[in-house]
Amino acid sequence: MMRAERLKVLTGNANPALARAICTELGIELGGVEVKSFSDGEIWVQIEENVRGNDVFVVQPTCTPVERHLMELILIIDALKRASADRITAVLPYYGYARQDRKDKSRVPISAKVVASMLERAGANRILSLDLHAAQIQGFFDVPVDHLFSTPVMIDHFRNNGDLDKMIVVSPDAGGVERARAFAKRLEVPLAIIDKRREQPNVAEVLHIIGDVDGLDCLIIDDLIDTAGTLVKATDALLEKGARSVTACATHAVLSGPAVERIACSRLKEVVFSDSIPLRPEAAACGRIRVLSVARLLARAIQSIHEETSVSSLFV
Repeated sequence: MMRAERLKVLTGNANPALARAICTELGIELGGVEVKSFSDGEIWVQIEENVRGNDVFVVQPTCTPVERHLMELILIIDALKRASADRITAVLPYYGYARQDRKDKSRVPISAKVVASMLERAGANRILSLDLHAAQIQGFFDVPVDHLFSTPVMIDHFRNNGDLDKMIVVSPDAGGVERARAFAKRLEVPLAIIDKRREQPNVAEVLHIIGDVDGLDCLIIDDLIDTAGTLVKATDALLEKGARSVTACATHAVLSGPAVERIACSRLKEVVFSDSIPLRPEAAACGRIRVLSVARLLARAIQSIHEETSVSSLFV
């Protein structure tokens, strides 16, 4: 049985709607935290209830503005540690800096590792994440990491709303083949791959498509969509090869810069995201964007961690 009296879920300002939805699934109230800013921009945090001896989960994606939301998370964790919480789990539906997971040039930091060290030093005893950009980031931590995937939520949606006989899953690049292959296997549909060469950051050139997409509904699978430049070019390339339609699916709606405008003006049928990152108003108003909630998935993981039962059934 869940020891609800010892379980608390808190959040900062990054995605309170998701935190509230998780609490609804768990049948508990969202814990009280006051987070505000001084006139010079410094962040001030106070936990508004007793957490001594409690099992506390802090739901805070480190999405834009990344530095602010990361600092909120670190300060909340420190406040919980100093208030004698028994265990502190940082729940990161989106892990900022995850794309900086290695040294790709001389004299650059491994920023994903720096963030991991900051969270541990602040006092996080455990990490619960969703669709890390690079799975090896788990190894940057010396505390347990539970790495979930939004795949079950997305699979259910497309199985119930798509024509599987005419569907093909598409990986937008070679690096995403494993993710797309697993998705295609679950849906029991074929797989295609887009071969591209990235000339500079946030600019990609589609070269050619590996696989036959003629007359099929293409489903592009990725972990995140940032500026959407690659996505729009991939959509055009697939349609030029005879695809009947193109839909995209990604866990994290980063959607920076001109992303929303590009999606709105594109030939995409729809783009499906999770609610790991809250949509900006212009994205929420875009008719081509749909959001599926991962609150139940995260709530099940939180309950399993709290009850000390296996979380492995959620790793799909």
